[in-house]
Amino acid sequence: MVARGSGAEEAPPPTQQRLVFAYYITGHGFGHATRALEVVRHLIGAGHDVHVVTAAPEFVFTTEIDSPSLHIRRVLLDCGAVQADALTVDRLASLEKYHQTAVVPREAILRTEVEWLHSIKADLVVSDVVPVACRAAADAGIRSVCVTNFSWDFIYAEYVVAAGNHHRSIVWQIAEDYSHCEFLLRLPGYCPMPAFRDVIDVPLVVRRLHKSRSEVRKELGIAEDVKVVIFNFGGQPAGWKLKKEWLPDGWLCLVCGASDTQELPPNYVKLAKDAYTPDLMAASDCMLGKIGYGTVSEALAYKLPFVFVRRDYFNEEPFLRNMLEHYQCGIEMIRRDLLTGHWKPYLLRALTLKPCYDRPINGGEVAAHILQDTAVGKKYISGKLSGARRLRDAIVLGYQLQRAPGRDVGIPEWYSLSEKEIGVRPAVAPASRRINGSAGSSFEDFEILHGDMQGLTDTMAFLTSLSGLVGNDPRIPEKQSRERTAASVLFDLEEDIYVARAPGRLDVMGGIADYSGSLVLQMPIREACHVAIQRSDPIKQKLWKHTQARQLANGAVPILQIVCIIKSPSFFIFFSCT
Repeated sequence: MVARGSGAEEAPPPTQQRLVFAYYITGHGFGHATRALEVVRHLIGAGHDVHVVTAAPEFVFTTEIDSPSLHIRRVLLDCGAVQADALTVDRLASLEKYHQTAVVPREAILRTEVEWLHSIKADLVVSDVVPVACRAAADAGIRSVCVTNFSWDFIYAEYVVAAGNHHRSIVWQIAEDYSHCEFLLRLPGYCPMPAFRDVIDVPLVVRRLHKSRSEVRKELGIAEDVKVVIFNFGGQPAGWKLKKEWLPDGWLCLVCGASDTQELPPNYVKLAKDAYTPDLMAASDCMLGKIGYGTVSEALAYKLPFVFVRRDYFNEEPFLRNMLEHYQCGIEMIRRDLLTGHWKPYLLRALTLKPCYDRPINGGEVAAHILQDTAVGKKYISGKLSGARRLRDAIVLGYQLQRAPGRDVGIPEWYSLSEKEIGVRPAVAPASRRINGSAGSSFEDFEILHGDMQGLTDTMAFLTSLSGLVGNDPRIPEKQSRERTAASVLFDLEEDIYVARAPGRLDVMGGIADYSGSLVLQMPIREACHVAIQRSDPIKQKLWKHTQARQLANGAVPILQIVCIIKSPSFFIFFSCT
């Protein structure tokens, strides 16, 4: 990277414009559609057009968004997981259906999607979390972003182990498709997703409430003192009959997804197909159902105790369950007890829980803001070390694949139980001065003539220190102030300065034997060495050497840590370790 002192100010942010988003939603269940709905609502509210590509029914979107800016294109580009019944995934059938849906017609799909993206003049492709959408965006020359808590390469990886390696190419292809995505907006309760190059964490995406608890109960004719459980369980077994004695005395059960012909006892209430579930959840005292992102996020957001039943081979479930239990919001019910009606002890136990989720729940708004900024060319800095994050994800994924058949996933505490991981920090746009410097832009008082800062915060800090060498800061001790003044004479800020960065690396095994082709176990780390070099006139050379880097005791003010200066006939080389 080459920088020159210029004193020029940064360009103002781009003006507001009407953008076009292509939003691809996976064909697995309604949960992805309902959470995408919240992001879409905010994008349309900001004045943009959104083209939704989905296999979900249109009413999922049109009942909530009545706008000419919403365009729905119904097409199936992936199939998710094929269920043998309401609680079990058929792993082999899932792989075979994906092969027929997305692999066999892949070339035709890519041609069609590229043409369609060009026809609508899409500014950004968003995927939740359709793999081929990322590849189609890359082929069309359009940036893409994924929004999800799991990816299909993670889900299918274990299916391949069980079903046979002849389907292994499916997982590799999905991971390769995801690698074309610019970054992932990762939702809480996430699974390992090493295929994505960069990650930005966002809060829970939760549908908003339309009515209060008392309003919903009044409409349903339910008194405030009556205990209510909402039975949110799609795909109920055929011929299964709910019975009056399954509920504690005086309780009512609101049943979602009941068939038109299903007969219910008097203490059960059949809900309409298009009933707005969040309002009903907020009006209930607990919920009984299966774990999915939608049910978990809304139970946490509205502090609703959740009695859940595990499902076989839903590989994202342990990570969501981990979050539920961490925030004292979930109780597991044995499957046999669900089917035989032994509900009472679980429901009564649920009332003793004290859900304590206190994190932000405005993920839809945050995600929409990031997507809008990305569509107009802004770049976001995740604040995470991508290599370390991907290595960590790969370790947990490998651990999952090696576990004994029938055993549940054991999630290491260091992966997702810590407050740092479960309590995500809302992503924010870089500050106005913290631009991702590239050729033609500026940073601090430097004009970037060549190269790119790649969004590296330590490189930005290095340039900040370099530009701040001249001038006295009253917070800096006198001795360090003298050192900075001495260092300032090394560079002529009117001439080109060459800045380079070399990352450190963690060497577990192998040392430098990788140069000879040996197997090693290494990874780059956050710490790096920066070098600033400038051509100089030998006649005007001055030498200033500092043998010990000093910092302020409280670390409040970053200073340039000068390790050494190498004198040569035509260069001064200036080292800094950060």
